[in-house]
Amino acid sequence: MFKRIREDIRSVFDRDPAARSTLEVLLCYAGLHALWGHRVSHWLWARKLKLLARAYSQLTRFFTGIEIHPGATIGRRFFIDHGMGVVIGETSEIKDDVTLYHGVTLGGVSTHKGKRHPTIESGVVIGAGAKVLGAITVGECSRIGANAVVVNDVPRDSVVVGIPGHVVHKEGKPRSTPDLNHDKLPDMLELEIEALMERVARLEKAGI
Repeated sequence: MFKRIREDIRSVFDRDPAARSTLEVLLCYAGLHALWGHRVSHWLWARKLKLLARAYSQLTRFFTGIEIHPGATIGRRFFIDHGMGVVIGETSEIKDDVTLYHGVTLGGVSTHKGKRHPTIESGVVIGAGAKVLGAITVGECSRIGANAVVVNDVPRDSVVVGIPGHVVHKEGKPRSTPDLNHDKLPDMLELEIEALMERVARLEKAGI
């Protein structure tokens, strides 16, 4: 248990340059508090104490502003930066080294009882305000741009922007840390307008 706690604290220092001391991280990082609260509620959920698990998760939500359903499964070195408004649904699966920013929703799009929330593979970064909806999979080491709405599977090593989300493939480059360059996102509308302007110019030149 203490090894996992140290690992959680280390992941904060690795991904947030604003973190200055272990004491500050312990006292001031709501994402860390929400993660630890989820581990308790998930333990209760797995032992069929579901009402108690839900009650505890709501208590954690009250203090952190982060709602994680106790049925969700979360891997190692999970980091929520800032965190206010994050919602993670019951059948969500989050693998290792995933980073979420504030306002992210991992939501469902149906009322059936089975798998209805996303699977987030290792090394994924999801920008502020993004919505990932349905029983889809976001591939390893992908980045979801701020405020994107993702409703389809995302291949690994991809960037997703827009509403609905457009996938832009990247070169697969091995890395040992999450790709936090979520400011480097292509403007899909600009690219489409440029393509149309080039086409118009070619047609005019051809006299069509």
